[in-house]
Amino acid sequence: MSDDELEMIKQRKMAELQKAAAAKAAMSAINQPVVLTDSNFNSEVSKYPVMLVDFWAPWCGPCRMVAPVIDQLAREYSGRVVFGKLNVDENQVVAGSFGIQSIPTMMIFKAGKVVDVIIGAMPKAQIEMKIKQQLSGNTEIYG
Repeated sequence: MSDDELEMIKQRKMAELQKAAAAKAAMSAINQPVVLTDSNFNSEVSKYPVMLVDFWAPWCGPCRMVAPVIDQLAREYSGRVVFGKLNVDENQVVAGSFGIQSIPTMMIFKAGKVVDVIIGAMPKAQIEMKIKQQLSGNTEIYG
């Protein structure tokens, strides 16, 4: 390889590292759930390496029980996992595209793809276990 080729590879790798560092810094600043809608869902979910999306509705009792757990996990996992909330009543296109029939439903996305689904109001420990499985990389893509 020529010196020019090596320099180009070095510059490309440096740009990739800078982009990854900027993404990590942006994730660290997110310590509460992101509000997701039909219009921003795809761009937000694909923006982050790992995102847990809570599909919920304001009238849903179990959803209200899970909400403080999601808020707490968003703070605790800031910089590693981004959390999002999608109101299924106001955003029926996305909810329908994922076939959401029971709420709360939580989906974990990696690189924009669903890798795990949690249906129902689960305790913090169970939700956290699913997150840790995804962070450890010992899982396959869901479905």
